[in-house]
This record gives sequence, C-alpha cells and structure tokens, in this order.
Amino acid sequence: MRITVALLGVLLFVTPDGALFAQAGVGANAHYQAGRSFMMAENWYSAVESFLEALRLNQSHAGAAAALAECYYELGEFDQALIWVRRARVLSRANLSLANLEASTLIALGRLNEAQSIISDILRVEPHNREAVFVAAELDIARGRAGDAVSRYREAARRFPDDRRVLVSLALVLGSLGDTDNARAYIDRALERHPGDFRVYYYAAYLASRAGRIPAGIVYAENALHFRPGFNPARSLLASLRFRAGQYEEAARLADELIAARRTDSLAWYLKGMAYIRMERFAEAQILLSTAADIDPDNEFIRAALEELLITRTRLEDPVRARWAAWHFNRAREFRSRHLIDQALFQFRRGLRLNPYAPERREYADLLRLQGFPARHLEELRFMQDLGMGDTALNDAVEAFNALLVSALFRRWGVDPIMVSQPLWNVAVFSLASQSTFYHVDAGAGAASFVQDILVHERNIRPMSLELRQPSFASAFAAARAVGADYFLVVSVSENERDISLTGELFVTRTGARAAAFNTFRTGPDRLRDASRGIANQLSAALPFRAELIGRQHNQGLINKGRADGVRVGDEFDIVQRGRAELLNEGIGLVYSPQDVVGRLIIETADEEVASGRLVRNGFFDRITTGDEVFLSPVNAAAGTGAGTAAPAVDPELRALLRTLR
Repeated sequence: MRITVALLGVLLFVTPDGALFAQAGVGANAHYQAGRSFMMAENWYSAVESFLEALRLNQSHAGAAAALAECYYELGEFDQALIWVRRARVLSRANLSLANLEASTLIALGRLNEAQSIISDILRVEPHNREAVFVAAELDIARGRAGDAVSRYREAARRFPDDRRVLVSLALVLGSLGDTDNARAYIDRALERHPGDFRVYYYAAYLASRAGRIPAGIVYAENALHFRPGFNPARSLLASLRFRAGQYEEAARLADELIAARRTDSLAWYLKGMAYIRMERFAEAQILLSTAADIDPDNEFIRAALEELLITRTRLEDPVRARWAAWHFNRAREFRSRHLIDQALFQFRRGLRLNPYAPERREYADLLRLQGFPARHLEELRFMQDLGMGDTALNDAVEAFNALLVSALFRRWGVDPIMVSQPLWNVAVFSLASQSTFYHVDAGAGAASFVQDILVHERNIRPMSLELRQPSFASAFAAARAVGADYFLVVSVSENERDISLTGELFVTRTGARAAAFNTFRTGPDRLRDASRGIANQLSAALPFRAELIGRQHNQGLINKGRADGVRVGDEFDIVQRGRAELLNEGIGLVYSPQDVVGRLIIETADEEVASGRLVRNGFFDRITTGDEVFLSPVNAAAGTGAGTAAPAVDPELRALLRTLR
C-alpha cells in the first residue's frame, strides 16, 4: 500500500509538469500559426508579436525563429533578421531555405563575400536550387553585374517559364539596363500568366513609369489597388505617377490617403508638399514640407525642397529662414568638433544660403583659415564688416590679416585674389522630367540642386544659373547653348530607403555629343550630400587644368590659379594664344594647333589664389600677351580624354524592388 501511494505521488508530481510542457507546445504552435496568418496579410508587426510569444513559450521552435527572421527582413531590420535566421539555422541545420535567407540578409547588409560563400555552398549541393539562383542574381546586382543576373534569370525562365518571380525579376533587371522592349515582353507574359496578382500589376506600373509610359503606369497601379485595395506601395506609386502626369490635385489626394494610413509617413507629406508647390500654393507647401522635415529631420531631399522654397519665396529677413539655417549650423559644429572640416564647410554653406546675415559666418571664415585660405578668410571678415556685423575682435582680426598678407603675391602684383581667381569651365546642371524615382518624386532635381551647390565652391568650374528641371534632353541642350556653357551635366537618381546611386552624364554643349559619365553610390546618413560630392569631384578631376595669364612684368607672368588649385613651384605650363583652343566635338578635352602655343610659364612662386613664374617665348618673336590661356600640357584630338565610360553602377532602386519580390 505504501508503494502504491508513493507511485501515485510520483505520478501526481510528474503528470502536471508534463502537461505544462504539452500546453506550452500547443500554445507556441498556436501563436506560430497566428503569426503565419499575419504574414500572409503582410501585417508584419502583429506577426513579430506572435512569433516572439511562440519563442517565449518554446525557445527551440525553429519555425518561429525562421519566420521571425523573414518578418524583420521585410521590415528592413536586417541586422535583427540576421540574428534570428542564424538562430533558426542552428535549430534546423539542413534547411537550405534558411541558408538562402541568411545570404539575402547578408547582401542587404553589404556583407557580400559572406553571402557568396553561403550561396556557393548551396549551389554546390543543389546546382538548380531556385531560391539560390535568385539570391545569386541579387548578389550579382549588388556587385554592379546586372548582365550576369540576366543570364541567371534567363536560365531560370527556361526551366520555369510560368514562374511569376522569375518573369518579373527578369523584366525589372532588363528595365534597369534600358532594354525596355524585352522588359515589357516579360512583364506582359507575367500579367498574362498571373492576371489577378496585384504584385505583378505593381511591378508593371513601375516598369511603365521607368520607361516614361505614364498613362499605362497609372492603369497598372490602379489595377494593383483593385486587386489589393490596402496595398500602400501601389498607392504611393500611383501618387507619384499622378504627380509626373501633372495631376497635382489627385496626387495630393492620394498622399492624404497615405497620411491617413500612417501619420508619420514623411514621404507622403513630402509628395503632397511638392504637389502644392506645382499648384503654386506656396504657403501650404511650406507647412507640409516643414511637417515632413520634422518627422524625418535627416531626409536630405525633404530638407532641400523646403530650403529651395524658402530661398525663392521668402524674404532674407524672414525668421523662418534663421530657424532652418540653425539646423545646418549645429551640424557644422558637430562635424568641426570631430575634425571633419569638409563636412562642416558644406553645412555652413547650406546654412548661409538660407541666412546670409547669420553671425555663424564668422565660424565659417575661421574654417577657411584652418583650410589654409587666409585671403578668403579675410574676404569673409570684410563682408561681415560691410554688413555692419563688425565688433572689436572682428576688426582686430581684419587688421591682423591685412598685415599678415602685406607681402602676399597678389599684393605685389596689385590684383584682387578673389576677383581674378575665377573658374574657366562653364557647366550647366540639369535633371530631366522623364527621370524619376518611386521613392522621392522629383529626386533628380533635388540631386541636381546639391551637385550645383557643391560646384559653386569648386575652383575650376562655374555652374550656370539655369532652371534645373528640364522637360527633355533637347530643352537642356538648347538652354546650355543659349548661355554659352562648355558642357552640360544631366543628373539622375536611383535610390531606396538606405542607399542612393547618382549618375551624371556630361555632354558637349557645342555638339550635344556625350563627353563622359560619372557614377557614385553611397549609403547611410548624408548619402545625398556624399554622392553629390562624388559626382562633383569626378567632374572636377576630369576637366583639364585651365588658367589665364592675368599679368605680365617683363619676363614674369601671373596666372589666376595658385596653391589651392594644385599649382606648385617648378610646374611648367603651355601658353596658348587667346581664343585658339576649342573643345573636342565629343569627350573631354581641348584641341589647338602647335602654332598657337606662344610660350611656356615656369612657376617660381605659388600663392593661395595666384602664381607667378618665368615666361619663355616660343620662337623668335615674343607673342605672349595678357589674356592668353594656360594649360598644363598640350591637348589635341589624339590626346583627348575621349567619351568616358562609367563604371558599373549599383542600382539601389532595383535592389529594393527585387528584395520585396518574394
């Protein structure tokens, strides 16, 4: 009897505990199934909640860990997705789908070599693993090898001719490469084979938008919303298409629907503000863009649009300018405290565009001094005196720098260094209305504005003051010719929520022929500024050194370029008779006859803004005169730089679209 009672005690002790484990397992599975239902409805937040609860009840639930990784991937939280997919792989080592998801996540994080290792292992085991083929193609695109991705997709289309993902992926990549006819053929096939799929209509709308077929894009986007009324990406794309079609009221109405769905949707506020600018409702546009900037202070496109509106539509003394300028000044101080002088200069300049009378101009002047530009530092201090902003410290600084520069080269020659050191390359900067991203409407104009603003401070280039937004290449060509620009630069944008790629195509204004192409890719904060700086730097480096002989005293000559332009003691330059050098018909460079070379200049003294040296005539007669042009080396048709070829560009927009195509 005692034994029976003891056994019963053990059973009473064990059974409830086992029941608890069983109940926990049932509960975890219930939450997991609920999470899968939320995933089907693309309710990622509720899905995350369900999977986290499932894992709280059962830490070894591999399915919940894997699904949680997928949710974080869809939300763009790739670092968190990586944690969970690796945890899931520990629980389910043989699962190749999880290996593919880990590789995709690593690609999104930019860890391409690690992703390559995983994909190679998968394809070694299963050469035709369909998901691995998609991930391998995504890796090709991330490395700027879209052509290789096309080959992979074509092979997949041969094996799976009706597969929605294969057909749409192939259409998107071909569209990004400019092969609009084949892209259209594949998306049409996808529409034919999957007539009720809202996603296929969405991608068809995007491809039509990219090809400039705006009415067709509108119809496709409306069909996507017909099959999935709450699909906000399609609504956002439709609003962008309405904007591009000039239907600004309808674009604003759609933006209101997006805002109603999520009040913190800064891009919807931005789109509505841009639509109001087009409707010339400037006061309301200012409020809308201010709201967007308050929601997302670091969004450079929003801030650029707002600042452009303030500069063009408000008085210099308007206090709202000072408020938005202060943001730039505060950032400039942050950069300066970290010894990032170039970034600090950029922020000061953006702030001073808004509020030229700001006392922060003194801090900007100090940065110029630290950069080794005492003459420009003095010029800024004198400008502040002219504005009535002088005080004892500032006046003393002006006096001190005047004394410091008393023996400067420009003083000995009696020239104003700021006035004579003028850029000699005239470049017009444009964006075309046909180019637009699905992320920020009018992104091309925003990027062109940044590039132009940076070029204002490039010593070799003068950006022409023209309307940035041009309806077509022909209108840009005509506008550049009308003002006598040497070249014109057409800026285009590809972006997603984290990355941006800028392309600048340079054309010879005289002929309209292509001169060169420049690409930059940036990610993280300040990516628009950094990418714009990359385009400006490439353009500046591509244009040949060019100066003017601005003074002559016997056998000594003075040019309007100095140390700040890279001129060093001992440099030798050719002097070419004024007006004889011509631009190459295509490519970057100048052409002139050897007979037009009238002499050489050997630099003996190089100052900040100007340089002087010994003149050596070419031939028996001295034909060197003030106004002649000075070049670093002979440039002729044979030695020209050619048309230039852009390096393979990474397309962030394409990567974002393929990432959502799962």
